[in-house]
Formats: sequence, structure tokens, C-alpha cells
Amino acid sequence: MAGKLKITLVKSTIGAIPKHKKTVEALGLRKLNKTVEMPDNESVRGMVKQVQHLVKVEEI
Repeated sequence: MAGKLKITLVKSTIGAIPKHKKTVEALGLRKLNKTVEMPDNESVRGMVKQVQHLVKVEEI
């Protein structure tokens, strides 16, 4: 788990609960289809797991 994760927002947060909206924003995702690279660690994986229905994740 020492690599990076490529996280893309693929579904809108309009209907999401507020906690999920804040998690997506904390990941650095502001607009639909935008991608960020984050370190592959436990905290980022936990955030991704919480909003897995809104994002697409690839290991790089």
C-alpha cells in the first residue's frame, strides 16, 4: 500500500447525505469527472470506502 490512488468523481453529490458531500470535498473533488491522485494509506481508503458509490478508484 505504498503507491497512489487515482480517484475520479463519477456521480453527483446533489442527492448525497451531507457527510458524504464533505468527504468528497475533503478528497479534493469539486466537479463531476475530475480526478485527483492521493497517497494510498488507511485514511484515504476509509474515505473512499465511505463514498464508493460516487467515485471510481484506480491504483497507480
